[in-house]
Amino acid sequence: MIRTLLVGILGMALALSAEAQKALPAFSVVGKLNKRNLISWNNSYRHTSQISIQRSVDSTRNFKTILTVPDPAVPQNGFVDSKAPQAVVFYRLFIVLDSGKYVFTKSKRPGPDTVKVALPEASEPLLTNDNNRVVVSDSMSKKEVTALTEKLKPPSPSPSPTPVLVKPMKYFVIKRRDSVVNRIPEKALKKFRDSIVYSTRDTLVFRSLDTIQLKPFVPREVYKPSKYVYTEKFGNVMINLPETGSKKYRISFFDDKQHPVFELKEVKRSPLILDKASFVHSGWFWFELYEEDKLKEKHRFFIPKDF
Repeated sequence: MIRTLLVGILGMALALSAEAQKALPAFSVVGKLNKRNLISWNNSYRHTSQISIQRSVDSTRNFKTILTVPDPAVPQNGFVDSKAPQAVVFYRLFIVLDSGKYVFTKSKRPGPDTVKVALPEASEPLLTNDNNRVVVSDSMSKKEVTALTEKLKPPSPSPSPTPVLVKPMKYFVIKRRDSVVNRIPEKALKKFRDSIVYSTRDTLVFRSLDTIQLKPFVPREVYKPSKYVYTEKFGNVMINLPETGSKKYRISFFDDKQHPVFELKEVKRSPLILDKASFVHSGWFWFELYEEDKLKEKHRFFIPKDF
């Protein structure tokens, strides 16, 4: 079993500029200090269901998956391999699209570190730089957007106090869907914005100058293959079970509508490869794995359309 490596899923603010990253299926591998290798990429695919990082000491064979990223749809992503087994090592990416198509990238060795560290801006992010999570409705004018941007800027220090006219307190209405959930004063707008942007994964949408709608973050479902029954790179079904000589295993296969396909009443050796043609068509299939007549795992796997 491959032990999980120290992972740095980066927002790419760690030490990368956007120009240093490659667009999939190309990717970058950079050797860092302390024998760490940084793998990074730009994801230009619209519908990505899985990205796995694989490593080998050979440029064409014996690749093993060391990480399946939690959210493959992140536009800029990467990972730090701090436990590469030796100086000569190669990496490649396994990319699966929502359509079922997949691709293995070319393998690459770590190159010299030529990426410059992007220093943070001296000023605080404005409305349009909050990681694209503070947005405005198309119905708002440019003048209204400019006014909102000014409200969200940090106050400028004044050289000396000056008398100001007392104005009526202005309030913002906070809505989720069509329901009003809160009202906040104008002076608390920036603090409220920061609490949403930095403490949640929700999105702020300004519907007008005094109405804000909260759009909840909906995480993508990340598929994680079974370690016992899964498809290998040619689309065949691989069965990998421990102690087949001393334990009794049985596997039942079903289509995506839970209709029975066939059953292996006893698995006597492992690893075992089932030809993908045995499943008649491509698509998602379910299986139930029994050990000594007790359900050990119920999971699914995908057979691609290229046969």
